[in-house]
Formats: sequence, C-alpha cells, structure tokens
Amino acid sequence: MDMVMRMVSQWPVVIFSRTSCCMCHSIKSLFYELGVNPTIYELDEIPKGHEIEQSLLRRGRNPPAVFIGGEFVGGASNIISLHLEQSLQPMLINAGALLEEPVVG
Repeated sequence: MDMVMRMVSQWPVVIFSRTSCCMCHSIKSLFYELGVNPTIYELDEIPKGHEIEQSLLRRGRNPPAVFIGGEFVGGASNIISLHLEQSLQPMLINAGALLEEPVVG
C-alpha cells in the first residue's frame, strides 16, 4: 500500500480505474463535468497495475477507487452519494482540485 499512498499523495484527486469498467467511466465523467482534472491510473494499462489493484483489493477498495486530498473517499456509490448530498464539491475545493465558485449577488 506504500506505493499507492505515494501515488495518491502527489495529486488532489486520484482515481484507480479499469478501462473496461462502466462505473469507472461514469465516475471519471462526473469529475470532468464538475471541472476537475483527476489523475487517473488505468490498472489494466499501467506497469505494476495488477500489483496495485491487488493492494487495493486487499483493503476492500475495488475500482473505481477514489482518493481526494490523499484520503480514500470510496468507490462509485460513495462518490455518487456525496455528489447528491452536495458534499463532494466542498471536498474537492478543500483538496485544491476545484476553485470555489464565486458568490453572485
């Protein structure tokens, strides 16, 4: 897990994904629609991807595994829930992945 923690500590938003995973695609699309440019590691395409995926799976973190501000936030259902609860954007702002929306008055 040390390799994973090094990878996620370098960027505000990191997604461990698989190219064939429809939920991974949906979560990546959500972040892009929010104006976030996440760092994405496609586990079926990168060197040591299988090793990284096994490390995540041992901790119950199936792709898509989303880290914000270096902390594991969850998979697809957690991210969608946070978004619907309007809790995702504040997390992204705090991590420096999204600028605060200007107050219009």
